[in-house]
Amino acid sequence: MKPQRDGRRARGEKRRQEIIDATLRVIERDGVAGVTHRTVAAEAGVPTTSTTYHFETLDDLLIATLISCARDMATEVYWTIDRARSRGSRGATEVATLLAEALGPRRGRTMAEYELYLLAARRPELRPAARRWLDVLTTMVRPDDLVALRVFLAGIDGLLIQGLIDDEPPTAEELRPTVEYLLKPR
Repeated sequence: MKPQRDGRRARGEKRRQEIIDATLRVIERDGVAGVTHRTVAAEAGVPTTSTTYHFETLDDLLIATLISCARDMATEVYWTIDRARSRGSRGATEVATLLAEALGPRRGRTMAEYELYLLAARRPELRPAARRWLDVLTTMVRPDDLVALRVFLAGIDGLLIQGLIDDEPPTAEELRPTVEYLLKPR
């Protein structure tokens, strides 16, 4: 017999994710300073009591949003490289395309994610969540690849930060040589 899924739990998880997604949209639009239970509730189209039920404090809300972003980013980067390697590619073209999208059509989201990421420098309680994407990716590689992975991730962070302050976002073609260099075996 197949176990029943608790409908209330599923609805609660869905609502929680909607609130996290709304928080990210508020940060895209107004920055972290614009995040309040009220602004997030309005963005999510839920009562303020719903945001405070799922996230007692703003730190709880920011941590959950940061963890969600970290998980999504780690998963996207990992599977992009994994798919490329399964086709015999090192993944430079695919990662460069991913970066160009993050700096072009998804620029607002990328800025929001980095704003959350940098907030952790001032708020120690956010640091474990900020390190999460690094932790997730490092668990996916062999221990002997750890240094190469850290160099790759530091390079990606640098490309994204530099791209965010450029007047025009770089294209995948412009990013590809740097990504190829970062992916070279050492």
